[in-house]
Amino acid sequence: MINSRRALIVAALVLTVFFLISIAHSSSDTPAELLESQKHHAQSPEGSVGYTPSHPHAQRQTVQKPMVDMSHMSVYDKLAYAYPYDVDTKFPAFIWQTWKRSAADKDFEFREQEASWTQNHPTFVHEVITDELAPNLLRLLYATVPEVLETYHALPLPVLKADFFRYLVLYARGGIYSDIDTVSLKSALEWLPKSIPRETVGLVIGVEADPDRPDWADWYSRRIQFCQWTIQSKPGHPVLRDIITRIANQTLTYKREGRLSRLVSNDVVDFTGPAIWTDTIMDYFNDERYFNVAKGKGSIDWRNFTGMTTSKRVGDVAVLPITSFSPGVGQMGAGEVDDPMAFVQHGFEGTWKPESERHIGET
Repeated sequence: MINSRRALIVAALVLTVFFLISIAHSSSDTPAELLESQKHHAQSPEGSVGYTPSHPHAQRQTVQKPMVDMSHMSVYDKLAYAYPYDVDTKFPAFIWQTWKRSAADKDFEFREQEASWTQNHPTFVHEVITDELAPNLLRLLYATVPEVLETYHALPLPVLKADFFRYLVLYARGGIYSDIDTVSLKSALEWLPKSIPRETVGLVIGVEADPDRPDWADWYSRRIQFCQWTIQSKPGHPVLRDIITRIANQTLTYKREGRLSRLVSNDVVDFTGPAIWTDTIMDYFNDERYFNVAKGKGSIDWRNFTGMTTSKRVGDVAVLPITSFSPGVGQMGAGEVDDPMAFVQHGFEGTWKPESERHIGET
């Protein structure tokens, strides 16, 4: 075990290494920031009714930002200022995972799963962040957004902290987050088809559940549910900014009202897990700040993603079918692990599993 001072030093070293490598992997163009008013070009998903998002007219501003007083900013605005978003940049070549002990520990339980990511991504930087190191790393990343740090420390369950951490590290540094019990079947360089240019995508997600059955609500929180055990993102993506803000605002409200101690495992799905993750993504697809919603004849909802067998792009989000991140579940149209569209296989061993057990034995 390392003490808090050494953990802070290690966190600083990890952050420095990732920063230096991010420069090496960044585009040769001069970095620039997209204004919030930018609207993303989108490929209408199959089944959408007259959905016509606008084409990009990116307005760029200079890299250097003026010093401002952030004390009166909302959490959302602080996050936007701290980590601006640029869809044109490359996906950072980082792989983030978390667990209670380091991969260097002789008792590390997921050696084969962890090794699969390094084997399929030899040029990527791959870090397993321990529970002890995580808060120190966040302290470095979010010193200017104290509400985020207060939220992280206030969350009463380890799974809540683990969920929150994945959003935070991806928002600040980008790359891939994947649960420690997840096997990499194919390199992330193969996740997107050639028909979806990488410079048009800032977030890659997969379908977790597509329960096409009358009693779906007895088994799942949402009719279409996006998984959050594997996510790829560029830094500053608005979906991550939004979910971080939602979790922070709700957590701090609960804290003021003395309700945090009442949270139990069944609350996780909606508080930090796949339900709030799915809701945040769906809200983004229908947000007039990013899409010309008024010109569409219908909103984007679960109907646009049910029965997917190939990848789709909605705005700057690439949505992968259920086979990609949930192969081998034997239902909901998911292919097997050897399917060409199978990219990762989640084991549900190293994380709390609110609904995953319901994948087994359903009729």
